[in-house]
Amino acid sequence: MCGRYASKLDAALERDWELTRPPPLFESYNIAPTTMVPVVRERDSERTCELIRWGLVPFWAKGVPPKLSTINARIETIATAPSYRGPWKRGQRCLLPALGFYEWQVQDTGKQPWFIHLADQPVFGLAGLWDASTAADGTVLESCTIITMPANPFMAEIHNSKARMPAILAREDHALWLAGEPASALTCLRPYPEQQMRAHTVSKAVNSPRNNEPRLIEAAT
Repeated sequence: MCGRYASKLDAALERDWELTRPPPLFESYNIAPTTMVPVVRERDSERTCELIRWGLVPFWAKGVPPKLSTINARIETIATAPSYRGPWKRGQRCLLPALGFYEWQVQDTGKQPWFIHLADQPVFGLAGLWDASTAADGTVLESCTIITMPANPFMAEIHNSKARMPAILAREDHALWLAGEPASALTCLRPYPEQQMRAHTVSKAVNSPRNNEPRLIEAAT
């Protein structure tokens, strides 16, 4: 699974990710579910970055968040699960820019948080789906979910309770993921090469979403 991550956006994202207009400035080192997060989408040949809710609210939910968690969509069921099959069929795919993400390793002394990032992409894209749901008063709620998959050996050792990891996209796969046909987009979802992944333990201060500062991603001493 992926339940916390960090993201920092600046004007360089417009050039580096080929956006059609500047992204919102955003900085958070402890992003928690239900908060507003930046997502990159491609619609009508325009690639934009906007803030929407993390935790997908299906279009049929009439703007009411479901009781079950929808922050993660399993790759095994994105085409069949009631909450995700609609966005998947409609091609409502997105990228969530990230500096890195957190996972908790089960140890004899409790759960130890780790921060995972990449050697080859300082800001990388987590594969996601988005949807829009209209409430009774006409308010439209846009929201998203992060796709997860079985962990590679690197992540299985860290996330040893569930052995899952988020779907991280190679930079060259952005265009295909955002605008390709479903069958082609599916080929982008593969475990990231473990030789390009880095991880270190961090302070347990990250356990509380109230804490949100750059020191959270620093190696624990």
